[in-house]
Amino acid sequence: MTVTDVRKDPTTRTMTVSAEFDASIERVWELWQDPRLLERWWGPPTYPATFVEHDLRPGGRTSYYMTGPAGDRSGGWWKVIAAEPPRRIEFEDGFAGEDGEPNPGMPTMQMRVDLSERPRGGTHMAIVTTFPSTEAMEQLLTMGMEEGMTLAMGQMDGLLSADAPS
Repeated sequence: MTVTDVRKDPTTRTMTVSAEFDASIERVWELWQDPRLLERWWGPPTYPATFVEHDLRPGGRTSYYMTGPAGDRSGGWWKVIAAEPPRRIEFEDGFAGEDGEPNPGMPTMQMRVDLSERPRGGTHMAIVTTFPSTEAMEQLLTMGMEEGMTLAMGQMDGLLSADAPS
């Protein structure tokens, strides 16, 4: 499995998900940069994502929705804070209403993705999510955020295989 470790720290209101890939940093970055590739792994397997807009430049916006097995939709958005291709991206992440606009009734999070080379080749990826409060962290973890991220990231290996289209 792709994910190697999940650490939750209520004191710092963070969840860190670590993963290892037998692929170059540039190839792993493609899975973030290309919205069609991102669609193939961002949602859990039963909730595939569709990206409507995707701009990874600082100040850029990404919007998407995930479609469940019964046709239900859950929207989301990112506001890009920083991007240093192919090593780092940082963004505010939130839920969206049916109109695609941020849902003020749900908490937002700050996510930082760091890609680094492993000593024996391949890439280490760490995603650190910082929650605005302990209550928000508990709410989102209860909603299944840890499991959803783990399942979603578990789809990355197949996309990184040598015969996967880029």
